[in-house]
Amino acid sequence: MLLVALSEHPNQVAAKAIRLQLLTGARIGEVLKAKWEDFDLDRAVWTKPSHHTKQKRREHLPISSATCDLLAAMKAGASPESRWLFPGRSPDQPYKDLKKFWSSVTTSAGLQDYRIHDNRHTHASHLVSSGLSLPIVGRLLGHTNPSTTQRYAHLADDPLRQAADVMGKKISGGSS
Repeated sequence: MLLVALSEHPNQVAAKAIRLQLLTGARIGEVLKAKWEDFDLDRAVWTKPSHHTKQKRREHLPISSATCDLLAAMKAGASPESRWLFPGRSPDQPYKDLKKFWSSVTTSAGLQDYRIHDNRHTHASHLVSSGLSLPIVGRLLGHTNPSTTQRYAHLADDPLRQAADVMGKKISGGSS
């Protein structure tokens, strides 16, 4: 429902910011402050400057082909006067705030008590539930402390249970 609400919303600049957040798991502040020069679409890398990250360190983040496609489409329609992916009212400043937009989108999607930062958790949850390791997910999210990523570990129970069932079925001859 969220993706439908984003695609139907009249403010597609803000909708694209949320799409980028969903695709990368980045903090919304990192998304809104992103500049075109931070991205190398040929290498599929987002270099986040240290002053934009929570840990105050430069991060080199691999990005997906879907992220590259989104950015390439945005770049094709971008104003050459702005270096920001999401320019604000003034082209020399980034988009500042998505509160009204987010309220409108979550209402349209029928979501209650779902914060913008929850998109980051959703991103991580899907990766962990798909069987990716906590160190990999933590690296993608820019976590310096493994215990931060550990909060998503319980979500890996289903893939682990499926793996455990493989051996259970072999031992029991396929009957459960």
